[in-house]
Amino acid sequence: MRKLFARYRDSALRRFVRRHEKYAPILFFISGFIFDSFTLGRIDRLYDLTILCMHMTLLTCTLYVFNRVPDGKWKNTRLERYEEYFPLFIQFFFGALSSAYVIYFSRSVSLSKTVYFFAILVLLLFANEFLKKRISNKYLQFSIYFFLSFTFFTFIVPVFIKEMNTQVFIFSGAVSFACTLLLISIVYKVSPSTKEEIHFGKLIGIIFSIYLLINTFYFFKLIPPVPLALNEGIVAHEVTRDGQKFTVSYERDEWYVFWRKHRTKFIQKPGDSAYVFSSVFAPTSLEKTIFHRWKWYNASSETWEHVEDIGYNITGGRDGGYRGYTYKSNLKEGEWRVEVLTEEELVLGVINFELIMSETLKPNRVIKKKF
Repeated sequence: MRKLFARYRDSALRRFVRRHEKYAPILFFISGFIFDSFTLGRIDRLYDLTILCMHMTLLTCTLYVFNRVPDGKWKNTRLERYEEYFPLFIQFFFGALSSAYVIYFSRSVSLSKTVYFFAILVLLLFANEFLKKRISNKYLQFSIYFFLSFTFFTFIVPVFIKEMNTQVFIFSGAVSFACTLLLISIVYKVSPSTKEEIHFGKLIGIIFSIYLLINTFYFFKLIPPVPLALNEGIVAHEVTRDGQKFTVSYERDEWYVFWRKHRTKFIQKPGDSAYVFSSVFAPTSLEKTIFHRWKWYNASSETWEHVEDIGYNITGGRDGGYRGYTYKSNLKEGEWRVEVLTEEELVLGVINFELIMSETLKPNRVIKKKF
C-alpha cells in the first residue's frame, strides 16, 4: 500500500508540474520566500542556523546531481524519476537563500549607501523567477551559487566564532571561494557534458570577478554589517537610565509616519542638549564597539561637516538589541545627521533631524517610552 500511495503521489505531482510547467518555477520560488518569511527570526537562533545550513547543503547536493543528469548518471536509479524536478529544487533553494538574506539585511539597512548592496539582493530575489529558462546554464548556476555562498559564510562565521571584523570577512569570503571551487572541480572532473559545455578557466574567472566585486563593496563600506542590525534610532530631548531600563523622551511623529518613531523637526531651547538613542542587535556573546558620528550640514559650502565621534561597546544576545546613547550640547541650528557605525566604519543606520532653536516654540507631542 505504501508503494502504491507513493507512486500515486509522485504521479500526481508530476502531472501538476507538467500541467503548470509555465508557473511551477515561480510557485517553488514563492514557496521558498514565504517559508523563510514566516520561520526565520534571529540569525543566532539554532533553528535559523539549521535552516540556512540545510538550504546551503541541499543546494550544493542538488547542483551536483542536476549536472550529472546529461551524463546519464542516474539512469535506472531512484533519482531518475525526480530528474525533471531538479531545476525546481535549485530555484527553490535560490529563492529561499536570497529571501533569507533579504530578511536579515532589511533589518540592518538604512537609507544610506549600503542600500545599494541590499538592492542587489532584492533584484536577485525577483530575478530568480526570470532565470527558469536559463537554469541549465552552468556559468549562471555557479555564479549565483557563489554569491549566495559568500553571503552565507559572512552570516554564519561571525555567529560561530563570536567575532566580527575585516579579517573575519576576508576569511569568510576565502572559505566560500574554496568551497565553490571544490564543487566546480568535482563536477568538471566527473561530468563529460560539463567539460563540453563550459571552459573551466572562464568559469573560475567569473567567480573570481564576483569575489573581487563583493570585496570592493565591503572596502567601500557598501555592505551592511550583518549579523549586526540597528533596531532603534531616535533623536530625543532626554535619555535616562534606571538599572536595565532606558527612558527616552522624544517628539512623536504623525501616526501615518510608520517608518520612523521621532519627528525630524527637533525643537530645542538654547543651551539644551540633543540625545541620540540607539539599540543594536548582535548575536549572542558577540562583542563590538559602536559609535555615533555627529555631522552638521553647512549650507554655505553644501557639505556635511564631521563634528565628533562618540562610541560605546555592545555585547550581543538581547532580542531588543544592546542600548546606548550619546548627546551633545550647544548645537548649531540646521540639518544634522548621526551615523551609527562599527569600528570598521560600516554603516548600521543613519538618524537625521533638523534642529530648530527657539525660546518660544514648544516641542510637539513629547512622549516618554521605556526601552
